Amino acid sequence: MAATSERFDLKMAPGEKRLVADAAALMGTTMAGFVRAAAKEKAQALLERESRLSLSARDFAAFTAALDRAFAPNAALKGALAETRKKVRRA
Repeated sequence: MAATSERFDLKMAPGEKRLVADAAALMGTTMAGFVRAAAKEKAQALLERESRLSLSARDFAAFTAALDRAFAPNAALKGALAETRKKVRRA
């Protein structure tokens, strides 16, 4: 495990502390280790779930059809590209 250099304090109700202490003892670890592992697992699951995009079959078909169509830049994109060409020099 990587060396720890950050601190995070947590206040718990007595019943919550007993619950965590009992679970940590069953896992053979400290309360801090148990809480750290549980928090990391929950955070990873949440971030994975929230970074995933789910589409219905109809929406997926529309998305892939849009990707397959020829691309034509709109006026705003053409203007942005023209401004960029003025500011950026290529070697």
